[in-house]
Amino acid sequence: MISIVIPLYKCRDNLVELNNRLLTTLDYLKNDYEIIYINDASPEDDWMLVELFAGKNSKIRGINLSRNFGQHPAITAGLTKAKGDWIIVMDGDLQDQPEEIIKLYKKATEGYDIVIGQRIHRRDNWLKRKISRFFYKVFSYLTDTEQDPTIANFGIYHRRVITAVLNMQDYIRFLPSMIKWVGFKSTKIEVQHASREHGKTSYSFKKLLKLAFFTITSFSNRPLLLIIKFGVFVSFFSFCVGIFYLSQYLSGRIKVSGFASIIISLWFISGIIISLIGILGLYIGNIFEKVKNRPMFIIEKTVNFE
Repeated sequence: MISIVIPLYKCRDNLVELNNRLLTTLDYLKNDYEIIYINDASPEDDWMLVELFAGKNSKIRGINLSRNFGQHPAITAGLTKAKGDWIIVMDGDLQDQPEEIIKLYKKATEGYDIVIGQRIHRRDNWLKRKISRFFYKVFSYLTDTEQDPTIANFGIYHRRVITAVLNMQDYIRFLPSMIKWVGFKSTKIEVQHASREHGKTSYSFKKLLKLAFFTITSFSNRPLLLIIKFGVFVSFFSFCVGIFYLSQYLSGRIKVSGFASIIISLWFISGIIISLIGILGLYIGNIFEKVKNRPMFIIEKTVNFE
């Protein structure tokens, strides 16, 4: 059985075509299937269309969240309900093309637990590609892992992989990193990435920046190690400068203490301290969110689930 998990947010204009192409693809595969749409409190008519599809086909299921929780918590909500031996995760904007599922499934049957779609030729705008590439470079460095900017959520995963991911109780969810962390036998294959015909991405620069900060601090403590190294460097530099000015003073070359050097030093050290406190605050904030033990999502309504 194949489960297809699709988070929805402002996908109304794509949904009818997406659903029709999915059904055609699944008819070709001839596997038992279920399609799970998760409406992440879209302000458009996404949920109305999901209910319409579900009324015509009992294998189409819907989850309506009580508010907007974000893409990755919405995916998690779908994964908790998925019953398939194989689970496919894809976006609802038709940039992940349903026909590529055939390629992913055939590769998985060669003995892989994870087959990830690699978007070698991305059809996003220039700015989004550059921001994404920069994010993954920084993310790779700060998490000390190899991250690929051509990879997103689109892929097929064996049931045991998804079980392992769901056992990770991280409050901050980022599926590509979680899939990478759990291991299992995996491979990548190139898939055709389409341009977005309707609407625009819900990930603004502000949201991407927020996702980057929280994901990095959730999956790695390397920023803390960099803080320690930077602190040691500043201390060593300050010691050297102190020795230099002490030698200048003892040799009689300094008559009056420099006002400018004192002010610059104060501002420099203050800026460093504030930055370091901010980074530590992000980690403490992550701990705070975790210990509150709030649910990652709240389901308001479902259709076609037992």
